[in-house]
Amino acid sequence: MADLKNKYYSKSGSVRQKWSFLLFILCMSVPGWCQDLHFSQFYEAPLIRNPALAGLFEGDVRAQMVYRNQWGSVTNPYQTGTLSGEYKFAVGKGDDFLTTGLQVLWDRAGAVALNTTHLLPAVNYHKSMNADKNRYVSLGFTGGWVSRSLDRSKVTTNNQYDGFDYNGSLPDGETFLANYSYFDAGVGMSYNSSIGDSKENNFFAGLAYHHFNRPINSFYHSLQHLPKWVASGGLRTAMGDYSYLTINADFSIQGDYKELIGGAMYSRKIGDFEEPDYIVHIGGYLRWDDAFIPVVKLDYHPFSLGFSYDMNVSQLRTASQGRGGFELSLTYTGFLNGAGSTKDILRCPRF
Repeated sequence: MADLKNKYYSKSGSVRQKWSFLLFILCMSVPGWCQDLHFSQFYEAPLIRNPALAGLFEGDVRAQMVYRNQWGSVTNPYQTGTLSGEYKFAVGKGDDFLTTGLQVLWDRAGAVALNTTHLLPAVNYHKSMNADKNRYVSLGFTGGWVSRSLDRSKVTTNNQYDGFDYNGSLPDGETFLANYSYFDAGVGMSYNSSIGDSKENNFFAGLAYHHFNRPINSFYHSLQHLPKWVASGGLRTAMGDYSYLTINADFSIQGDYKELIGGAMYSRKIGDFEEPDYIVHIGGYLRWDDAFIPVVKLDYHPFSLGFSYDMNVSQLRTASQGRGGFELSLTYTGFLNGAGSTKDILRCPRF
């Protein structure tokens, strides 16, 4: 591994480019180092967490966008974005319903323009567990194509050193691919229920198994993608008529890598408590041994706008000067006027 890292250098020799090339080489050569893309506002990207979390909202349709920009103080900024849509409708004459969804995820990383694009449809079946329409077990699946590419012209090696200086006309002497694609799949289950008779108090718990087909995912070697387990949970509880508290957490295991992220937001309604003009959310999350994440969010029905910022608490804080990355999220949620609407079916949850 040390020999492989020493083979690469940047044209300018700058610290920022050295960081970028080091991260790229580690991603190509060490299967346990490169983990799945993730967001600090993970609760705004439910299909990434667990396909069985699709449809766990009050409405028939939901569209969500999250944009992340990170590590700009260390190397070329890593930019990640996701766009997802969900459509929920009643099934038959009972209290069950079905959610179909689509997750589009893209990422651009480092000086070599490492690009990743995911196109992942999802489906989730919600089975009612009682006649009160407030307790459901869900089974969800997702599967689609992932493509990755990089700019070979921006990769430099010791083969392009002519003894005096860098010479870009010389071949780089490497055999790794410039692009490849693979099929990816995941499955998950979730349980959600109201607490007592009020739909204002509810919780959910879920477990997902991603990459269960173990696809080949590597530029440099024929390495299988590590499968990942994700355990998720959330709780919402009212604090009077005008405020409530929402707690969310995820715990992920992928090979030797483990990640725990969780936190809470306090929400305050402005205007009528049943149909407020605005809802203001303030809170914070912690990615264990990595970053503290302050969050603010504003609801103006049917839209929600959120902002968060990673503050490094890991060893990387020396290089990043404590600056991690920021995220923006935008969500639209609404009901449709039709016979299949879930407006009178679902009493929970309201995350």
